[in-house]
Amino acid sequence: MHSFGRRAWAASLVLIILVGGALALLFNRQPESPAEIAPPPAAASVRAPVAAKFVDESACGSCHADQAKAWHGSHHDLAMQEANAATVLGNFNNASFTKNGVRTRFFQRDGKYWINTDGPDGKPADFEVKYTFGVEPLQQYLIALDRGRLQSFTIAWDVRARRWFHLYPDERIDHRDPLHWTQPSQNWNFMCAECHSTDLQKNFDLPTNSYRTTWTQIDVGCQACHGPASTHLAAATPGKQDFAVDFAGPDASAQIETCARCHSRRSVISSDYRHGERLMQTHLPSLLTTDLYFPDGQIRDEVYEYGSFLQSKMHAKGLRCSDCHEPHSLQLRREGNQLCVGCHNAAAPAARASIDTSGLHKKDYDSPEHHFHKAGTPGSQCVDCHAPSRVYMQIDPRRDHSFRIPRPDISVRLGTPNACNSCHDKRSPKWAAEQVAKWYGPNRRQEETFADAFAAGDGASLAKWAGDAHAPAVVRASAVERLSAHPSQAGLDVLNSTVRDADPLVRMAAADAFNVYAPEQRSALVPLLNDPVRAVRLAAIASAPPASLNAATVAEYERAQMENADQPGAHINVGNMYSSLGRAAEAEAAYQAAIRLDPTFAPAYVNLADLKSRSGENAVAIAVLRTGLESQRQKSAQTAALHHSLGLALIRERNYDEALTQLEMAAKQAPNDVRYAYVLGVALHDTGKRKEGIATLERALRQHPKDRDLLSALAAYARDAGDVAAANEYMRRLQAEN
Repeated sequence: MHSFGRRAWAASLVLIILVGGALALLFNRQPESPAEIAPPPAAASVRAPVAAKFVDESACGSCHADQAKAWHGSHHDLAMQEANAATVLGNFNNASFTKNGVRTRFFQRDGKYWINTDGPDGKPADFEVKYTFGVEPLQQYLIALDRGRLQSFTIAWDVRARRWFHLYPDERIDHRDPLHWTQPSQNWNFMCAECHSTDLQKNFDLPTNSYRTTWTQIDVGCQACHGPASTHLAAATPGKQDFAVDFAGPDASAQIETCARCHSRRSVISSDYRHGERLMQTHLPSLLTTDLYFPDGQIRDEVYEYGSFLQSKMHAKGLRCSDCHEPHSLQLRREGNQLCVGCHNAAAPAARASIDTSGLHKKDYDSPEHHFHKAGTPGSQCVDCHAPSRVYMQIDPRRDHSFRIPRPDISVRLGTPNACNSCHDKRSPKWAAEQVAKWYGPNRRQEETFADAFAAGDGASLAKWAGDAHAPAVVRASAVERLSAHPSQAGLDVLNSTVRDADPLVRMAAADAFNVYAPEQRSALVPLLNDPVRAVRLAAIASAPPASLNAATVAEYERAQMENADQPGAHINVGNMYSSLGRAAEAEAAYQAAIRLDPTFAPAYVNLADLKSRSGENAVAIAVLRTGLESQRQKSAQTAALHHSLGLALIRERNYDEALTQLEMAAKQAPNDVRYAYVLGVALHDTGKRKEGIATLERALRQHPKDRDLLSALAAYARDAGDVAAANEYMRRLQAEN
């Protein structure tokens, strides 16, 4: 189940928004030479997948009775079910729910379950519930629309409180809104299906914009995790060797990455998922980006467990999911603190041999002497402090699996949440930090973390974390990703080194980050075009100098994007690839495909207009952008991008008055986007409004004190105005950033 916010609906993949028209307003940077290149490391060996097929699972319980018994009734078993009297938990006894003037009624007719609500055209109609979706703490309902679409209804049933509630209570939503239940953001085929059924085949057909989605089993069955079982059933003496993955083997990554296929924030890059292969052969995991995680790595948006667990010391020491969770019932292995003190205790840890317990302190952790709370009260449970929860979908608390030590001192500096103040919400983080210092000593856990570097976005600090061999790979990869905001020789040196990292997450991030450098500076990533991990290859293809690409690499990139052909972002990515190769007609066709899929998708208009502008058709570009603005249903960052691009196009037409109006609207609608403020300031200054331009740049610099473009522009303008002292100060700050 999911409840992503507005920023998540637009696209599943990273978009590279082309803004070539802005180059006339930007300061040019000189190219720099790359470092020496070394080949990427060999991939970790995995057992070759067995040629097996999915089968009927009804026979599994005859040999695996205990596992089948544990699975029955689990969240995996009940992940999705046909709607009937035994499965529907919500009140369909002519119950009603009203929001924003829309009355929704839940009722039964002819033995089926129905919802009367506003449909795709905004008019009330009756819609049949085909399936239940999830079981606890909430249950959603799937409604079939035309062209094979199953849509997840956004009014859900609170199982515990026995009430209907809306997943977006604070949003004013109508049928035109991206969050409406009929829109792509609530489409089961793309957003949900892979993780709620077994052997899911999406089967999207682009020409008809329709789905023929199928599954082998409606819920998450045995083969969803273990893989197709035909060879296992056919074997004379079935055993683990009949499957492509051994969850009990010494390498924990096989199990963890199998779980991560669904228990992670990720996008699909290939439907050819093979159990036992690396996750990144078919999926693209999200990094610790600012929209998904707090600067210290705590969960912010709905990210599930994988990205957090990768940060943890438990992951580094060899723990796997099944050490804490029974994999069939999904219940915890032990209740309460007994789950943790099996390893964290004053005696010998009861851990598997492959877990590194050498660093564990022998101490009685389940005592007030450690946690300073009365037994049985909040704060006395290990998870209260080390795995605090955050509520998603209004009523669904989920625990942070990074298992970090509470750091209210970081909250004092950066405003991040902390476990102490999640309970003591009337107290300040400063109070909490003082309590921690009082209990554990003033220097307790005050060592440096990546939080300050991620919060400040400081290039030097990010480079340090990117190259820290002791940091978790997901932290190093995320530091590399953030370095793309600081292109410099030092940053390029980091990328030239990290392309050879042993972890594919880091190599992928490095390949992505190369995109901000000139093509002649990207030669170090060329070996990644042949990386053994697909996600790394795709990132390299997207960033590689066009001259280094061949028909095979371009075809692989196209195939990966077309796995998400039902999403406009995939066509944007293909269009950008064609554009970089000089294949303008094919790029335009891709952008037009994105617009047909979603006429409100602003990046398609922005990139299409940029393509037209660079081919000398600036009038056409302006018309495209105006059409894009007319398509928008609400003011948003996407609308800001349209205003910004239109302003640049109008500058090329020397229509300065309207251009400035459009640039001002972009900066107003996206006040945190430094690029919009920078371009507006430069445009104001260079069209004769010098004071307004400098004031705009100075305001932006106060918000982004380390931005090099702002510092460069203000230094140049101060020098031209004869203010040598100001120019020197701006240059001093600029040199510090460089």
